[in-house]
Amino acid sequence: MKLSCLQVDQAAAGLLAIGLTKGDRLGMWGPNKYEWVLMQFATAQAGIILVSVNPAYQAQELEFVIKKVGCKALVFPTQFKTQRYYEILKQTCPELEKSSPGGIKSKRLPDLSIVITLDSKLPGAFQMSEVMQAGDSSHMKQLREVQQTLSCNEPINIQFTSGTTGSPKGATLSHRNIVNNANLIGLRLGIDQQESRSALPVPLYHCLGSVGGSMMMAVHGAPAIFSSLSFEGKAALEAVAQEKCSLLHGTPTMYIDMLSQPDFDSYDLSSLRGGVIAGSPVPPEIMKKIMTKMNMRDIVVAYGTTENSPVTFMGFPQDNVSQRTETVGCIFPHTEAKIEDPETGEIATLNSPGELQIRGYCTMLGYWEDPSKTNEVITDDRWYKTGDIAVLDKYGYCKIIGRCKDMIIRGGENIYPAELEQFLHTHPKIEEVQVIGVKDQRMGEEICACIRVKAGQECTAEEIKAFCKGKISHFKIPRYIVFMKKYPLTVSGKIQKYKLREQMEKQLLF
Repeated sequence: MKLSCLQVDQAAAGLLAIGLTKGDRLGMWGPNKYEWVLMQFATAQAGIILVSVNPAYQAQELEFVIKKVGCKALVFPTQFKTQRYYEILKQTCPELEKSSPGGIKSKRLPDLSIVITLDSKLPGAFQMSEVMQAGDSSHMKQLREVQQTLSCNEPINIQFTSGTTGSPKGATLSHRNIVNNANLIGLRLGIDQQESRSALPVPLYHCLGSVGGSMMMAVHGAPAIFSSLSFEGKAALEAVAQEKCSLLHGTPTMYIDMLSQPDFDSYDLSSLRGGVIAGSPVPPEIMKKIMTKMNMRDIVVAYGTTENSPVTFMGFPQDNVSQRTETVGCIFPHTEAKIEDPETGEIATLNSPGELQIRGYCTMLGYWEDPSKTNEVITDDRWYKTGDIAVLDKYGYCKIIGRCKDMIIRGGENIYPAELEQFLHTHPKIEEVQVIGVKDQRMGEEICACIRVKAGQECTAEEIKAFCKGKISHFKIPRYIVFMKKYPLTVSGKIQKYKLREQMEKQLLF
């Protein structure tokens, strides 16, 4: 489907008509659908803040997000795969079923009053078609008046991102953050120099999809082809072949899946010239396969964080093989980077490791209503501390060599061990649990839960996985569950996670 300015205006006027106003938060909870992009632009037009909600979230996770940012509205399809969105919301908001559309009064979700479904007409909810028809000339006039008050520095998107403290934080991004980053991604790819059609199998709830995908295409006036509702390797290859795409975005895991399709050689990928690979560290051998087997000679690595809108470093299409496979490229224009010795606070010398810090237009406004967490990562002079250990060479190319944080990156999904540990501790048989990431050829990292059970108890891996199912997102369920008697400790009794990781990788034969 094609997205037009008229449809965006109709949707924006409709949102105003059903009671939303500038500054309200609207959660978009679902897979890659036309309406996702429609809401992205309609909310921006009306000054409504779009909250990107992971479509895999279960009731507990959804409740946290809605309450954290005070969502007034939530938009979702009736169902996707095994996710029955309406039923999941009812677990936290049982009042929904007996409410009138726009009049929800929920005890547990006091800010939520409006629910919009994309397809079926369900009790207590507006249907998207009703929203599209709700705005009349007075609401269109109201929209134009609102637009006169908008500032590029105001918040327009909240993306939930990771940390090591146990709960996701709402990185709050402005128009200026997002539009400029999308523009610079396109310029680095050379979209302004030649006609481009991008295949986007990446999720819209991530910055790579919403900023590096739909927003980049809008800024540069180029087509964006979303290959499937959620990632499918076969569908991505079909989209490239049928739509003659010249660019393709994805995480390393996505490219590995595409390359491993049994009928890979049957797809005509001759139209491809490049694209972006991002989201987690890229194994050099995978990069080389993509360049040769997928005809993506100009593919570049992009590096960034949600807090930086997201991309700050990116390769050039003309980079040599070693620059393309061993670094994350060079800093974007209008952006500063420095490598700081975490112990001394001094700027590191060239080719010396330290914490990578970023400053510029791209740095988020802050974590939504969480000044203490914001101050932990943004200094008084606006440097954002990435938590990544990196080196810069004399040409300005950056190499990421590790993470200060314990965060696990599984197939591009950021997962916090502390959050999983807190959840698993609710299992009645678990005495103690440590969650770590272990190397995985396909996903980059997999989750391993190292568990000590309570005295006199017996437990199985299947029992733990069954306990997780339906309570946490599927991608957070540990692949490996190992029962232990003790953990490696420091002299002072602190658990040494890096030693535990080494021990598990050896035990699991990596």
